[in-house]
Amino acid sequence: MNAPTPQLRLIPIDQIEILNPRERNPRVFEQIVGNIQQIGLKKPVTVTPRTAENGQTRYLLVCGEGRLKALQQLGETSLPALVVEVGDEDAFIMSLTENIARRHHSGLESLAGIEALRQQGDSAEAIAEKTGLNCTYVQDLLYLLAHGEERLLDAVEKGRLPLNAALTIARAGSDATAVKTALQDAYESGALRGPQLKEARRIIERREQFGRALIKSSPQAKRSPEVTAHSLVRTYQKEVARQKQIVRKSEMAQQRLLFVAGALRQLFSDEHFITLLRAEGLDSLPKYLAERVHQGGGLA
Repeated sequence: MNAPTPQLRLIPIDQIEILNPRERNPRVFEQIVGNIQQIGLKKPVTVTPRTAENGQTRYLLVCGEGRLKALQQLGETSLPALVVEVGDEDAFIMSLTENIARRHHSGLESLAGIEALRQQGDSAEAIAEKTGLNCTYVQDLLYLLAHGEERLLDAVEKGRLPLNAALTIARAGSDATAVKTALQDAYESGALRGPQLKEARRIIERREQFGRALIKSSPQAKRSPEVTAHSLVRTYQKEVARQKQIVRKSEMAQQRLLFVAGALRQLFSDEHFITLLRAEGLDSLPKYLAERVHQGGGLA
């Protein structure tokens, strides 16, 4: 299958038919709707054109069903779409591939289109118009891209760090004191609270230790250790030790269970104790424990 060359167009939603419909989580769908409502469409859908019986052009949706339905729910009548010329079989394969690939999608990959448009000379306004994103959001992303802040961008795309907090950290540069001051300012302004503050500190520490990029490509980058007979033996010994520890924990848990079962067995031999339990409505045991105390789940 030859790689299709997509063209970005604004297409009426009522001209698009879903090629590969699927059920989706309502909670996840509401998140998609809220995200698009807040910052706009981050990524165009993909469609392929077809000629209807009346001669008019229709489009099959290759990928982006959630985005399309979210825009419909928000009352939109058209949306930006990448139009590719492919056959029915190829379109279906592309749809399946996209659904699988999105489960392992990298946040940085979603910014590749914005970066490509920037390199072509498009302004933030032009990129926002083509992608359906909020212009301010695009400007902020372009700032982080221009300064090589891959680590911060990845955290923003995964929802671990607010965009405004990432910008504050990026603008502080590499000055550790300035970064800490920026973090304090973000906390005092309410931009970072609770878990997000802890996550921001972790990201800053890794940014200081490993740099702004997520992957080091320089010759000094740390390489995977060479596999040798000695390293294999050491790995085997570590695994054996780990398995032995699991066995010890299992034996300890079993001994404790036997002790509890024995104690309960003695208590259940006392008729007054059983009467008291029944009066309190505590006349059953979990099945797993009951089988070890006596036959059945009741107090007998």
